[in-house]
Amino acid sequence: MTMRKTILLLRHAKSAWDSPRLTDHDRPLNRRGEQAAQTMADHVASHAPRPDLILCSTAMRTRQTLAPLVGVLGSPTPPISLEKGLYLASEEELLERLQALSEEVCTVLLIGHNDGIGQIAAALAARGPEEALARLRDKYPTGALAVLRPAPGPWSDLAPGVCELLAFVRPRDVDSR
Repeated sequence: MTMRKTILLLRHAKSAWDSPRLTDHDRPLNRRGEQAAQTMADHVASHAPRPDLILCSTAMRTRQTLAPLVGVLGSPTPPISLEKGLYLASEEELLERLQALSEEVCTVLLIGHNDGIGQIAAALAARGPEEALARLRDKYPTGALAVLRPAPGPWSDLAPGVCELLAFVRPRDVDSR
């Protein structure tokens, strides 16, 4: 039996804007973002399939969103690929990166930025719970996570409209439980 593939799309948590000397790439999370990153890390560790591979933008805010997740996933940590190409990547660039995944990867976690992360999630999700689909298409806030299940087949066949949205979780959804 082959394992079903899963895509976890996590937008970085809320970042700080209070240091004009920093480039956009080097902006850190603010306090609310740090709390949301921990909240979402705990949620991923307890409610999502364990990633076989983590793809993360090289931006400071995405790496800081990743850090608590590494802590809660425990040993051995899944392979992590920090990729400059994921920094502010477009929907098309994100799709190409996912299509290039090794077939050995069953569950991938991609930590990135809007607008690309929200656009690729909306493009891939053809079906799923109506309320979750509507929330995802309306706004992909900082710290939000989409869990998608592609149609069976190789990663290279991944295309818009071939996934089922299993969950769309925002930090405030977890905080309010």
